[in-house]
Amino acid sequence: MSSAVFGHLVTAMVTPFDSDGAVDLGLAGRLARHLVDHGSDALVVCGTTGESPTLSWDEQHALLQAVLLAVAGKAKVLAGTGSNSTAEAIEATREAAALGADGALVVVPYYNKPPQAGLEAHFAAVAAAAPNLPLMLYNIPARTGCSLAPETTARLMQYSNVVAFKAASGSVDEVSSLRASCGDRLAIYSGDDSLTLPMLALGAVGVVSVASHLVGEELQQMIQAFLAGEIQKALSIHERLLPLMQGLFCSSNPIPVKAALELEGWPVGSARLPLVPASSVIRESLAVLLAALRPT
Repeated sequence: MSSAVFGHLVTAMVTPFDSDGAVDLGLAGRLARHLVDHGSDALVVCGTTGESPTLSWDEQHALLQAVLLAVAGKAKVLAGTGSNSTAEAIEATREAAALGADGALVVVPYYNKPPQAGLEAHFAAVAAAAPNLPLMLYNIPARTGCSLAPETTARLMQYSNVVAFKAASGSVDEVSSLRASCGDRLAIYSGDDSLTLPMLALGAVGVVSVASHLVGEELQQMIQAFLAGEIQKALSIHERLLPLMQGLFCSSNPIPVKAALELEGWPVGSARLPLVPASSVIRESLAVLLAALRPT
């Protein structure tokens, strides 16, 4: 199996907002420490779950610094630095490196739908611009409108800082295709909580998780059980957590997970427009799912 360069359980952190809609840096730090104390090996700030499209660059830099300070020495912190503008992605990745990030999550450029040659040139430029910062390439075609092919990924591995891949195509076949093209030097992470266990079976090293905000210790236990060969134990945990893992995607991420955190006592606020607060139906459904996992 490939080396888990960012650990096995990476939480894609929500961005907390206060009652005025401003980024709550203090709460972000407290949440970051809580996540690390409850199973997370690493954190991603300003990714999809962190609502990066609606954060200013100043907000993103302040959030990264706050989380780095909060978990210093306890966990790795990756910054979401992707953009559909190559120049912006380069600038953001360089800034993340300068601020002390342990890595960057760089999403496939969205909306402009570049061909594979454009994707290769984009990621090559980002990798060359911050050669000492480990990069996790992020493929999520449902949001970006195009997909990074395994063969293109393999060519990008000429850059030594291209070390990991977040596979969020929704297909476990993506892991097999990446392994066939890239070998075991590339650390593949599931981008979907519910596919973590099957992707581990095919050679992934872990997950970039949303559910770990709520069940981080259990997800870490599932991964460790699988790695120890305790397959039945891992399967049992997967089956127990599956309803919540699926329920957290009943609406656009991070609407449900922010509502679930509120139900658990974390006042992280609603998502910024154009996302909207969770409906009462969603909140009631999440409350039932969470209650089913908590001791009575």
